Amino acid sequence: MGMTMTQKILAAHAGLEKVEAGQLIEADLDLVLGNDITSPVAIKEMEKMNVAGVFDKDKIALVPDHFVPNKDIKSAEHCKCVREFAYRNEITNYFEVGEMGIEHALLPEKGLTVAGDVIIGADSHTCTYGALGAFSTGVGSTDMAAGMATGKAWFKVPGAIKFNLVGKPSEWVSGKDVILHIIGKIGVDGALYKSMEFVGEGIGNLTMDDRFTIANMAIEAGGKNGIFPVDDLAIAYMKEHSKKSYTIYEADEDAVYEGEYTIDLSKLRPTVAFPHLPENTKTIDEIKEDIKIHQVVIGSCTNGRLDDLRIAAKVLSGKHVAKGLRCIVIPATQAIYLQAMEEGLLKTFIEAGAVVSTPTCGPCLGGYMGILAEGERCVSTTNRNFVGRMGHVKSEIYLASPAVAAASAVAGKISCPCKL
Repeated sequence: MGMTMTQKILAAHAGLEKVEAGQLIEADLDLVLGNDITSPVAIKEMEKMNVAGVFDKDKIALVPDHFVPNKDIKSAEHCKCVREFAYRNEITNYFEVGEMGIEHALLPEKGLTVAGDVIIGADSHTCTYGALGAFSTGVGSTDMAAGMATGKAWFKVPGAIKFNLVGKPSEWVSGKDVILHIIGKIGVDGALYKSMEFVGEGIGNLTMDDRFTIANMAIEAGGKNGIFPVDDLAIAYMKEHSKKSYTIYEADEDAVYEGEYTIDLSKLRPTVAFPHLPENTKTIDEIKEDIKIHQVVIGSCTNGRLDDLRIAAKVLSGKHVAKGLRCIVIPATQAIYLQAMEEGLLKTFIEAGAVVSTPTCGPCLGGYMGILAEGERCVSTTNRNFVGRMGHVKSEIYLASPAVAAASAVAGKISCPCKL
């Protein structure tokens, strides 16, 4: 009986020749991540441990991104706690305002995540780095504290589900549509504590930004992690961004999968997740009634990358957002912001009547920069549309790709870009 990609990575980091689904292991960590919400809790737990310091100052990343620049006194105190801890422990990868970005876009860009790594982060969307062939998963702040202190973490080895991607997506279909289609198909608990392993020739038709988006939302299907094979595109990305060595793991031919799905990318249509779960999906063609919206958010760790901004700008170019609608664009990192400026994308957004923010999670979790009032509806490129996620419990969030979000901003209702 063979092993999956995830199982091979975990076995190597646990010093074992073989692991099986359900087995409890202790694995060495290549990176421990925390942000301005989760790190203060972990720091306080570390203080209770009475440890001298962190296990390796180069293998910890602290990224204030949720409420930064600070929105209030409480968020300022949280960031102060993280900042002082970083300075006290000489953390190499601490990213302050001006250098920071949304964590799950920033770390790959900085070359801190590569194939074969084991990465934990006190944020559920840490599964993003599986796009590069790493095992990465979200943990609680207490586990983050233990990881920072010891460089190790306990795992129950996950079983796996195989997603065979074939075909080539059409013009307005992106990674967001792929993962929304999958979640709509299997449900928000369809991959509960499973490794979602993506394979197939269709992967070659997905950009790295597409893959980051898909891996990012594995958690929305209940997945422990999402992971892609390491192909030439992934290798080129790592060589461009990182000086770290990487290890390529491939699943055995006789690896055991608890389920298997084939997704024909050529048949997918732009997809929207209706309130209040990511599984409540409809294609743009299945929406028969106009759904008036009040706000559009284009950004987040899911869809704030350069490809996302380029697609949104392509839709918005020469057009204007609907009267009375707020369109908020948030580049995911400073580097993306700068590149978008140099390419003229920010000019396109502003001329279209949108506002452009510094990198921040902001509205995604109802933090700031776009809170919804009672009865308001938002089309968002973020990853969750739970009750009250972006503001009032009687507001609504519709998850979509940057293309659909931008087209909806122009139409003032949920719309497909091909209909503009």
